[in-house]
This record gives sequence, C-alpha cells and structure tokens, in this order.
Amino acid sequence: MSSTTVEAKGRTVGVTEYSWCKAIRGGTGIAVLSLLFTKPINISRFQTALYKLLNSHPILRTKLHHSSNTSDTTFSFVTSPSPSPFIKIESHNLNATSEILKNNKNDAVSISPLQEILEHELNRNTWQGPTTTNSDMMFATVYAMPDAKTWVVVMRLHVAACDRTTAVSLLRELLVLMKEDEKDTNGVVENDVPLAIEDLVPGRKTKKHIWARGLDVLSYSVNSFRFSNLKFNDTKSSRLSQVVRMELNQNDTKRVLDGCKKSGIKMCGAITAAGLMAAHGNKNSCKKYGIITLTDCRSTLDPPLSTHHFGFYHAAILNNHVMKGGESLWELAKRTYGAFSNSKNNDKHFSDMADMNFFMCKAIENPGLTSSSRTSIMSVFEDTVVDDGGEMQREVGVDDYMGCASVHGLGPSMAIFDTIRDGKLDCVCVYPAPLHSREQMQELINKMKAILIEGGKTYEEY
Repeated sequence: MSSTTVEAKGRTVGVTEYSWCKAIRGGTGIAVLSLLFTKPINISRFQTALYKLLNSHPILRTKLHHSSNTSDTTFSFVTSPSPSPFIKIESHNLNATSEILKNNKNDAVSISPLQEILEHELNRNTWQGPTTTNSDMMFATVYAMPDAKTWVVVMRLHVAACDRTTAVSLLRELLVLMKEDEKDTNGVVENDVPLAIEDLVPGRKTKKHIWARGLDVLSYSVNSFRFSNLKFNDTKSSRLSQVVRMELNQNDTKRVLDGCKKSGIKMCGAITAAGLMAAHGNKNSCKKYGIITLTDCRSTLDPPLSTHHFGFYHAAILNNHVMKGGESLWELAKRTYGAFSNSKNNDKHFSDMADMNFFMCKAIENPGLTSSSRTSIMSVFEDTVVDDGGEMQREVGVDDYMGCASVHGLGPSMAIFDTIRDGKLDCVCVYPAPLHSREQMQELINKMKAILIEGGKTYEEY
C-alpha cells in the first residue's frame, strides 16, 4: 500500500471535544456501531475497507494525547502521516462470545444477542485509565455468535471524533468499500486534522453579554438537575449503559410522519412529546422536565461542511417544559418542537455552546452533584436518520445493526438515537443502569410506542 509521506500533524482539542474527553472517563461518550452479519466475514476485505476509511478521514487515525504536566489537563489530536497497514481487528471465537453473552444475561427482560454485544461494547472504556497518555480513536472487533451462523462486527469510537452524522457516514462508506475490489488500495491520503466546531462558528452567532452568560451558566447549573424526573432505582452502585429498543412498523411510522408533516414539525417533536407523556403518566400535578435536543451544525458553519466531514459538529439546546397532565400528543409535540425551533432560530445552540461546555466540565469535576441527578429526562436529535440502504446492506451480509453512545456518566435519563430504516422507525434508547432498571425503561418505551401509534391513528383531529 502506497501513500505520500509527510510529517505528522495535529492540534489541541476544541472546547466541545475537550468536554467529551473529560466525560468519557466517567462513561459518557463511547460511540458504538454494531452490525449483525449473516455471511462469513472476509477479514482481509474488512481490514482493507477500514484502511481506506482511515486514509480518507485522519480524525479516525489520530492518537488522543493526554497530558497532566501542567496545572490543567490538556488533550491533543496527533495524526500520523498515514495509518498502519491495517487497523488491528480483535476477534472472539464462539466460546469467547458465549462467555460474554452469559455474563451479560438478563433474565427479567429478554434482549437479542446483537443488543447484548452492543451493551458489552458500550461499557468497554479504553479511555478511562488515568495513566493513558496516547490512545486510538477507533477500535474494531468481530464476534462469532453461538449459533455458528451469524457474526457481529463492532466499531467503537471516541465521541470527540464521532458524532451521529459521522457514524452514519462511516457505516455507509464502510459498506460501499466492502463491496469494492480489495486490491484497489491506493489513493490520496488526507493528513489535516479537521478544525474544531468552535473554529468554524460564525463569530456574530456566539456573541453574548457577560451578564447574560453568567445567568445562563447559573440556570444550567441549578435547573437541569432539578428537572430530571424519572424515579431512580439505585443511586449507589457503579454504573453502566444499557439499551432498550423501540420499533414501529411501516404503517404506524407513516402515520406518525404524516402527523408531523401536518403539524409542521419534525419527528423529534413527536418523540419528545411521547416521552414526556409516558414519563408524566396520569399525574395531575405540574412538573417541569428538561429536554436536550442535539442539532448537526455542519451546514451553518463557516465554511459549511458536508456530512462526510468526520468529527463532532453537533450542538445542544436545553429546553424545559411544564407538564400538567391531559396533554394530547400533537398539541404537546408542536409546543415542544416550537420551543426548540425558536431557540435554534435565535442561534441559542451557538451562543450557549461555551456555557453548556463549561457546565458539563464543572459537573464532571464535581461528581457529587451528579450522583443522584441527570442533566435532563431525555435527549433527542433534531433530524431523524433516514436509511434506505437495506438492499445494499443485505448484499454485503448485514441483516441488522444498532448504533448509539454511552450515557452512564454525565447525561440524560434516556438518550434516543432514531432511524427510519426502509420506512420503519427504529429507536435505540440508552440509559444509565442501575440508576434506572431495564424493566422501568422497557415499560417507559412501551408507553411511548403506544402513544405514538395511537397519535398516528388520530392525527387528523389536530
């Protein structure tokens, strides 16, 4: 394999990336993409595809350098001129996989082997050790499944280098590369580490009066922990991330999408409303709930970036909503989405970026604040991923996949990663356990699903 040899490049992490570097040590920010294959894995072709990905996206082949030589901990991306011939792929045979599945067995709620492997990987924290000074940003593992007919391929990444848009693009590019001629390995090697989001935000959109900034930081610090209203199951035991899955069929998905279209909102509005209604239940009292909405900023940066520009380029908007009981799905969806949309139109995701990162880092540095609290009841993404690539996935051998990131350090009670796959809504919902139990979260998701299905049937009334 040939490549142009140039000097290694790198840069200090940006402010948002720095907050993820801090958060991941507590367990929040491990991105995992888990693929279920029904055909034997061609390891050579898989390695070649990964090599090409690393060639095209230098952020994936960076080493995260951690230094505590000064009074402040610093992190830097250091990128080698070209990747090693192959990324090291870890393999687990049938016996090793069976042991992992046995150790993760939950008798109360049955989950699929694919989901068990996903959870196992979400809690493999390569970046946790305090003495780790240089670590890779991406790892790959192949699991031979006990049925001897399927395999699970997992890519685990540091969120500082991989937001949801990056993960989606990575999957699509990987599948295309795995179909190509494995001998075609030459190409241009990109070496520049992409800029951090803060370096690309138009300056006028980040301006805020110093008093306004101080009040907002105080508001985030005080209010977010007051508005996390799901009952906690166990606040003392060590935590890990677990997953529940919510799937709607094509007809129910179409009805919900039609309701969103008629209401002038996006799917995140309906998901938010269903989550709030499920959490509030039949309570007659008023309660406030915090919702974090993550928006991809690529198209509004200067210069704009494409979806193939890997890295972390999402920003968060925190809105608080009052629930009184008796709300309808579409009325609540329009209200919650309207609050988010108004905040975004006023560039709150940019002007509050520094405040959110400051708050996040301070919460991480003071774990006593978060021992029995969460930043919000739920986090959602503004835009739902639409995946119509099922046919190509099946050609390569992919029968199913799940992707998400861990949240058991600082974060919401539930993070929802939603995709419409071949017309069907598929949500991977991540939560911190045992702070919340699987039974509790499965019940919540079942209620959300029922609310969405019923709302889809009756949207014409609103």
